[in-house]
Amino acid sequence: MASHRLPTRLLTTLLTAGLAFAAGAQDGIRLPDLGSSADALITPQEAQDYGASMLRQMRALGMVVDDPLLDDYINDLGYRLVASSDKPKDHFAFFIVKDPEINAFAAPGGYIAVNSGLIAITQNESELASVIAHEIGHITQHHLERAFEASKKDAPLMALVLLGAIAAGAGSGSGDAPMAVLAGGQGLLAQKSINFTRKDEIEADRAGIQTLARAGFDPNAMADFFERMEDMMSANAGGEDVPALLQTHPVTTLRISDAKARAGALIAEQKLHPSGTTLDKAQWAKSTAPIPFVKDPTRLLQASATENPSTYQLMRERVDVLVNDATRQAAYYGSNLQRRAFDTPVHRYGYALALTRSGRGAQAVVQLQPLVKAHPDNLILQLAMADAHLQAGQRTQALAIYDELNRQSPRNRAVALAYAKALTAGGDKAQAALAANLLRPLMENAAEPEIYSAYARASEAAGDTERADEAFADASYYSGRPFDAMEQLKRLLKRKDLDYYARVRIQARITELTPLVLELQKRRVKTADNPDGHQQFRHDADCDAHLCPGTG
Repeated sequence: MASHRLPTRLLTTLLTAGLAFAAGAQDGIRLPDLGSSADALITPQEAQDYGASMLRQMRALGMVVDDPLLDDYINDLGYRLVASSDKPKDHFAFFIVKDPEINAFAAPGGYIAVNSGLIAITQNESELASVIAHEIGHITQHHLERAFEASKKDAPLMALVLLGAIAAGAGSGSGDAPMAVLAGGQGLLAQKSINFTRKDEIEADRAGIQTLARAGFDPNAMADFFERMEDMMSANAGGEDVPALLQTHPVTTLRISDAKARAGALIAEQKLHPSGTTLDKAQWAKSTAPIPFVKDPTRLLQASATENPSTYQLMRERVDVLVNDATRQAAYYGSNLQRRAFDTPVHRYGYALALTRSGRGAQAVVQLQPLVKAHPDNLILQLAMADAHLQAGQRTQALAIYDELNRQSPRNRAVALAYAKALTAGGDKAQAALAANLLRPLMENAAEPEIYSAYARASEAAGDTERADEAFADASYYSGRPFDAMEQLKRLLKRKDLDYYARVRIQARITELTPLVLELQKRRVKTADNPDGHQQFRHDADCDAHLCPGTG
């Protein structure tokens, strides 16, 4: 099962989450706990805990694109860069934010977010990699700590605004509420943030370009992307619709020139040493930590950018479909595919996704058939075909494809999750048990609520209600609902049929959750499952007082 170590300074965690998301150029500023010393040092584990807590809060606000294919893609790409960075053994995690703004940010613990709008605006994978490499540079160059030191005096004022933003979003259920509150507070520090972070931005550029080159990407991509963003800003001169990336990461002629010069020097160096990256299989084990997403990480170094359709192109299209209304997307594709220039395999894939998501799986199958025939080894297209068959009520065909994909790519999260859901829905106990077995290995280091929910439903259908209830509680926790998770675990602990090992396991989870919920209760922090901030724990005479906190 996953490790669930929790931070106790929850206010710091929540504030960090808000500031990381909103302050951009202050990328992931680590705020002082308003109730403790502002000079207290943070350990790497605490930073990682804070980043994980931020991600859970963002999930509770509906800000995260949770899709296993996209998760694996953005992490494959991110770790390919990390492996070539100055800190290849540090903890990093990458995720996609459901936001049309062109932006990205870094947060404590190596958590790096990429907005869906940024992915949509990139023209190639090197451009996307350049932005991620830049954010990795902020972390490897310790800019979070520098920003914290530089903003000690102003941070508490901003922190109060940001805490209100998180509370407003959690209580209202509106994705716009947090941003509306943040908009009023960010201006207080925006100019000062830009002033004291320009040097950091240049440093992050230089580190990022070096990482790009080492990882086998085009080192000119960063400067090219900056120029495109600058052209966009110039075309919009006098307007208000300036990309968030330019507001938080100001682009100047000097910065673009520096990026070009750095890229040129690296390209010249590569010509003198054609071998390119210094990373090979022999050095891999000595210099880096294992990448959990790729069996042989060094194969990423030879990843082709010319494959048609490329994984990057398919994932960029997938993001666009998943964050927008499926019916409107299907209509958009349907009308535009009449034009020859628009009729590409990537757009056909997007059309099929939109059709499946809008309940027209049979039509999606028709769109996918020529694509699958042309690219029979493409897992992404095959998975889309299986999903389309399932949505169309053709369960037998869907299960056959899922089974073959699972044989080809065991432990692939996207395949296992889709296969398990198909087995559970409309299957018997034996199929549900198979689904649970498929998902169990994925939970070893998982933090995605969808995996726990799917495992819970499969276990429940298989008759293992004890494991199902545990997994439902974990799903609540990772969805940013700690109060619900605690209540579910307390109810589960009352069951008379629990064996010794199950009881110990559940008690351990309650013990881990207790500091978190007590801190939330103490500070009356609003969460998705406690919108007014007043929820109290009921004292249960059947539980140990330490495990079931009372109201006093």
